[in-house]
Amino acid sequence: MASGVTGSRGPGGRRGFLAELKDAVNGRTAMLVIAVLALQLGFIVSYIGALHHPYPYKASIGVVAPPQISPKLVAGLNGLPKQVLDAKPVADQATAVGQIKDQKLYTALVFNPTGTQDTLLVANASGPALATAVTQIVTQVETQQGRTVVVKDVVPLAAGDAEGLSSFYLAVGWCVGGYLVASLLGISAGTRPANAQRAVIRLGALLLYSLAAGLGGAIIAGPILNALPGSIVALWGVGTMVVFGVGAVTMALECFFDVIGIGIAVLLFVILGNPSAGGVFPPPLMPPFWRAIGPWLPNGAGTDLNRSIAYFHGTDVLRPLLVLSAWIVVGVALTMVASIVRPGTGRADLPKPEAAPEPEAALEA
Repeated sequence: MASGVTGSRGPGGRRGFLAELKDAVNGRTAMLVIAVLALQLGFIVSYIGALHHPYPYKASIGVVAPPQISPKLVAGLNGLPKQVLDAKPVADQATAVGQIKDQKLYTALVFNPTGTQDTLLVANASGPALATAVTQIVTQVETQQGRTVVVKDVVPLAAGDAEGLSSFYLAVGWCVGGYLVASLLGISAGTRPANAQRAVIRLGALLLYSLAAGLGGAIIAGPILNALPGSIVALWGVGTMVVFGVGAVTMALECFFDVIGIGIAVLLFVILGNPSAGGVFPPPLMPPFWRAIGPWLPNGAGTDLNRSIAYFHGTDVLRPLLVLSAWIVVGVALTMVASIVRPGTGRADLPKPEAAPEPEAALEA
């Protein structure tokens, strides 16, 4: 009776090593392994490239000084090497504090015309690393002028958010859940829904998951760990949008690229999205590429919204809300288009397995 196995055989009927290797590692498997290697190296390049050498670039700083002094002080700060600061005049200290709390400025220098000690207003809630960097730069400038500076934190971090990373890690956790649940749905039920109705069902399941994940994350970061102040309902809404947007786009990528779509999702939301999100270092401390892409990815938009809700009373939220909305619309639209134009072999199309033959019939055969 034929065994149904082809290939050269050695002594005792065993196949040779090369034949076994050829069957075990086919072209598709080799390409997937190479793709994983590329993603791994991309991960290293992205994270180290974004975070290994932070230095400020055009960090916004307001200057409060008398009219006869302000232009020279602004010009001096803007003329520092590497354009580390982006200074502009501000009418008074109250206006400067308001603009920092509205996220229009990162810091502000208040010049004291009657003494030699000035005040630097910072917001550690915008990122302690940036506040520290600007403090060092301004201190050097003041020392060269024979002046000193005292630092005042006008938007401090919560006691449970010592390093200011909770907004970032919350957004990252939501992103991870979004692409993981979409990947699992694709693996278990087919990367492309069998029809439009199945696509709607799958997106509905993702929405329910997103609601649960958003609420769970908001409760953990808020009342359970006391890491983030702010509205639980608002954070819940942000989490739902992040998870659903990431999940829907991952579904769409699977529809068009099969299992390779999962790798593309990892590229977008892990390799590119996490280091550029502005969590570890705010945008002025990141290199140009990561500084440019961060605000337009769900990781960065979610981090910005979490931080705004927790510390800045919901100011400057329009852009990140539009970004998340765009990811949701694109993900849902592409998933629906793919399910209509290129219906897959989801569970609705899978053939039913044949019934096992009776033992007697098997013996007779």
